[in-house]
Amino acid sequence: MTSADIQTGQPTLVLSRVVKSFGAVVALRSGSLTLHPGSIHALIGENGAGKSTLVKIIAGLYRRDSGEFLLEGTSVDFTSTAQSKAAGIAVIYQEPTLFPDLSVTENIFMGRQPTNAIGRIDRKAMRQETVEIFERLGVALDPDRITEGLSIADQQIIEIAKAISLDAKVLIMDEPTAALSGVEVDRLFAVARSLRDEGRALMFISHRFDEVFELCDTVTVMRDGSYVETTSVAETTVDDLVRQMVGRDVTELFPKLPSEIGDVVLAVKGLTRKGVFRDVSFDLRAGEIVGLAGLVGAGRSEVARAIFGVDVYEAGSVVLQGSPLPKGNPRVATARGIALVPEDRRKQGLVLDEGVSRNITLAIRSKLAKWGLIWNGLENAAAKVWASRLEVKTAALDAETGTLSGGNQQKVVLGKWLATEPTVLIVDEPTRGIDVGTKSEVHRLLSELAQQGLAILMISSELPEVLGMADRVLVMREGRLTGEFSRAEATPEAVMYAATADAEEAA
Repeated sequence: MTSADIQTGQPTLVLSRVVKSFGAVVALRSGSLTLHPGSIHALIGENGAGKSTLVKIIAGLYRRDSGEFLLEGTSVDFTSTAQSKAAGIAVIYQEPTLFPDLSVTENIFMGRQPTNAIGRIDRKAMRQETVEIFERLGVALDPDRITEGLSIADQQIIEIAKAISLDAKVLIMDEPTAALSGVEVDRLFAVARSLRDEGRALMFISHRFDEVFELCDTVTVMRDGSYVETTSVAETTVDDLVRQMVGRDVTELFPKLPSEIGDVVLAVKGLTRKGVFRDVSFDLRAGEIVGLAGLVGAGRSEVARAIFGVDVYEAGSVVLQGSPLPKGNPRVATARGIALVPEDRRKQGLVLDEGVSRNITLAIRSKLAKWGLIWNGLENAAAKVWASRLEVKTAALDAETGTLSGGNQQKVVLGKWLATEPTVLIVDEPTRGIDVGTKSEVHRLLSELAQQGLAILMISSELPEVLGMADRVLVMREGRLTGEFSRAEATPEAVMYAATADAEEAA
């Protein structure tokens, strides 16, 4: 039976014209979604479009204010996540929350361990069912292994196994590939397809269009808290989806502005950290965007952290505007004019339970202090400049940063470091996990900053982003620089060859 045949029958889950408000803020104006058995359905939209609110209603974290919610034709109104799980709904988040000191099997059966005739936990039965589930999924995981230290990809597989053991009818995967390598993504997609073929209904939330077109059967677009359209993936295009998501044509995702390339601002020579990277050398000039490309694990982020002083390198030097920069001292690096926007904005770039203004001014608080005190008025005034320039969408400057969408959190991190007025900006995965409209805004900002003379080192795993924004492209593989290309020379084939070929061949 084909996906089209299945979708003529009764849907597994239906949300229709669902509304959810938080005080005066309307998070969901008219959310609609239909999931069919034996189908993988994509849900896409800009950050703040209402996707997360819709998922939280399905998962039982929120109750809808109005609208219809049907599960296999029956109206439901979950008041807890336990009710949602009991009804056969499982949500696989980007970063699973497992018990690190328990085994894989114990995590799968936590809270519902089977017992034998004398009332003791039947560990043999638990283990056997775990083995059978992994065999069905076609994955090789040791059921007795302690969970601590497992990759995000393996942790997601455990969450999926848990859902199968509960016989979940609906599986929702929320940005599951953001932290995965190419091989891990392929495995996850194979698992998703096997679940679809078993007749389960899957929902896949992603900002990556290539994944939507590779994996999904249908796609629903949301914008500004409302349903826009549902269509077959085979009958739409990226341009159509972008237009529906942002309400306008995004004709230039990479708005590269012309800039005058100046003198060398940053010179990295022979940078080496044993087992991580070795003999890394390059220059960065004023007004230039240098893209640092390579596969996951190539050592790009580690080089950035060493330049900024977060990590200590063993050999080599970093020279900023003609003067050596001491290693292992981020405070001095910041004072001298280097800023680092880290890869993981939530863990390394923000204090999520603090307000927007506090986060934006974190790196310049010493400059705002008067008589040893920091006045709220000065803090808010300094933060307002960057919140306004970056168009951070927030109800108030004192709103907790953790309540913002991913794209707005990224703008806050950028604002924090731009407030230091750097001469060198290092941005690590600047648009990871944010929507296409916000990506375009971030790209335009970086281009404008370069035009104003800022030297930018941009680390990105998205090849189109590197090729679209960089004046020059450096490529790393296994801790070494294996290629350097001008903007004209940087083709997808050349960059990927340098990223994957033997270092000796690519050099």
